[in-house]
Amino acid sequence: MARRICVFTGSRADYGPLTSVLRALSNDSGIELRLLASGSHLVAQQGMTIDTIAADGFPVDAYVPMVVAGDSPASLAKSFGLGVIGYTEALDRIAPDILVVLGDRYEVLAAAVAATFLRLPLAHICGGEITAGSTDESMRHAITKLSHLHFTANTEFSRRVVQLGEDPQRVHTVGSPGLDSVRTMTLLDRDALSAALGIELDAPTIAVTYHPATADPAGSHAGIRGLLTALDRVRGGSFVFTGPNVDLGGTSIEKEIREFNARHPGRTVIHPSLGQTIYLSLVKHADVVVGNSSSAVIEAPALGTPSVNIGSRQQGRPTSKSTIGCGETSEDILAAIQQALSPEHRQVARIAESQYGDGYAAARIVGILKTTSLDGAFKKHFVDLAGDGD
Repeated sequence: MARRICVFTGSRADYGPLTSVLRALSNDSGIELRLLASGSHLVAQQGMTIDTIAADGFPVDAYVPMVVAGDSPASLAKSFGLGVIGYTEALDRIAPDILVVLGDRYEVLAAAVAATFLRLPLAHICGGEITAGSTDESMRHAITKLSHLHFTANTEFSRRVVQLGEDPQRVHTVGSPGLDSVRTMTLLDRDALSAALGIELDAPTIAVTYHPATADPAGSHAGIRGLLTALDRVRGGSFVFTGPNVDLGGTSIEKEIREFNARHPGRTVIHPSLGQTIYLSLVKHADVVVGNSSSAVIEAPALGTPSVNIGSRQQGRPTSKSTIGCGETSEDILAAIQQALSPEHRQVARIAESQYGDGYAAARIVGILKTTSLDGAFKKHFVDLAGDGD
């Protein structure tokens, strides 16, 4: 009998890396794939990315609207509550053998909570990572403790999952599935990319993704101000912005970006979401990727593109030599951009090595999902580290 596996996606943040996993699951005759879509996928201001899922050929078995208007703490908490209710109803109807989630966002935590009450085994991709500048840090570790099967990007992350008391036999180092798409996807050439973005890509082409640093609101605000002031001082070139996440402070960041866009007509374009093919093509052809998104740390180095990581949001993630970390002032950010654009650093980026695997994560994940025993999977126990209690 085919194993019924449900995959949850709540935003472009988890859908991009999950694409390779979804393809591998859908191509396996031993698996009955189900898909639950929610969160910003169903929000028009975020690009209505549910259409991207349909265009990619993945049938959605349950749609759960849950985003309450606004980005205040109360709005996010209410969205979380609506998510738990909606996901419980959807999962009860789908009745999968196992639920697969990726990452650390509040939508994912809501799905994990629903699965826990339904006594549904949970597989978590990308646990054990640290992002000190985001409240997602705590949510990621909470999801780990609710999960029964763990797929991490490297051995350091696996060690942290075990340190949280998880059974080492259920922790698997597989790599980041986001790199599978970097390895396999046919990307657009520069002309096709320019047409898709609706802007001429003059040098330097700077790809910008800046999200709220939710654990550091003051630094988050300073960072977007510093970034836009630094970009004001860049001579020539084109700026391609992707929109911020639905998080505390996202609305004000988007407002600042749109004001910047109005000051630079013809040089700047803003897209709420680009989809994986266009976004990875942008990262490939950009002269530098700037912001505080994980893509500057994970995908950009794998594509040989220099990147600038601003502030604390990704603090704690291992980085490649091609990624330059900097503070939130305009002086720090401009200096980092200039360093990234230098011929010397571009050469560094060409030979930098990824810290997140080899691009073959999806096959490993699917193989384990198919074969791991689920008998007694829900009966977890805390595993102490060797030597504890001595």
